[in-house]
Amino acid sequence: MKHVVSVSLGSSQRDKTFETEILGLPFRIERVGVDGSLEKYAAKLEELDGKVDAIGIGGMDVYIHAGGKRYVLRDPAKLVSRLKQTPWVDGSGLKHTLERETVRRLQTSGVVNWSGTKVLMVSAVDRFGMAEALHEAGADLCVGDVMFILGLPVPLRTWRGFQRVALTVIPYVVKAPFKWLYPTGKKQESVRPKWPYWYRWAEVIAGDFLLIRRHMPDDLAGKIILTNTTTEADHAELKKRGVSKLITTTPVFDGRSFGTNVLEAVLIAAAERKPEDLTEADYLEMLKRLGWEPGVIVLNADPPSP
Repeated sequence: MKHVVSVSLGSSQRDKTFETEILGLPFRIERVGVDGSLEKYAAKLEELDGKVDAIGIGGMDVYIHAGGKRYVLRDPAKLVSRLKQTPWVDGSGLKHTLERETVRRLQTSGVVNWSGTKVLMVSAVDRFGMAEALHEAGADLCVGDVMFILGLPVPLRTWRGFQRVALTVIPYVVKAPFKWLYPTGKKQESVRPKWPYWYRWAEVIAGDFLLIRRHMPDDLAGKIILTNTTTEADHAELKKRGVSKLITTTPVFDGRSFGTNVLEAVLIAAAERKPEDLTEADYLEMLKRLGWEPGVIVLNADPPSP
């Protein structure tokens, strides 16, 4: 049996373990949260190294992208340097393949016509493939990296503007403590509404779910959420707030969609190859064999036409 563990900097309340069959192979998949503790994270990585088939780095990015460049975040890089035997991935490989393909398939299947659709992209450096695909599809983007990561009221309304800001700011941001940049531990459990105008403005709210959830308002009537890493409790919460559709980029296993780091770890374990040896074509071929399609969950029926 293949054994894959996603170690998350996030809350342990979202932990889950289950067994399934993927690509004809039996898998045991675990998600283990360390409640924001970098010390516990490091200890868990050392405990698992050499004992499992692949490790997903969850609750944080090791790599972020902008303007055709890849940047390494200091704190996560220090943590993964402890892994000497077990291959690890942070989901960035799939973010450049699976999430681009998700945007394309939603267009061709008629689920969403991106041309002119107002999209709040909470962080493009975290999901550069998705953001770039939305831009290329003609979506009316508001990129929220400065708002959602730096906490400043600066919406980025052009793709060129986002790239300029990203290339200027990222070299400094990657050196900052990770907890300054992303909700970790108990912060993931609380919702503090912020940036209400842009939530109201958007027809689609896209990107990392914990960033979306952290500042979402009570009223999300008629909105579409494009994300992953959602649980059944998240579905109930979004339904209560009036969300029309929840679209997940990763498959639903045992009632929840896991992060791209989990699915990428599963794929490299199945392929029995090093992450750096897998190409975009390899990932897409395995996703095809998996029968992958974006998950579309209708939470509230569309309101009747006037």
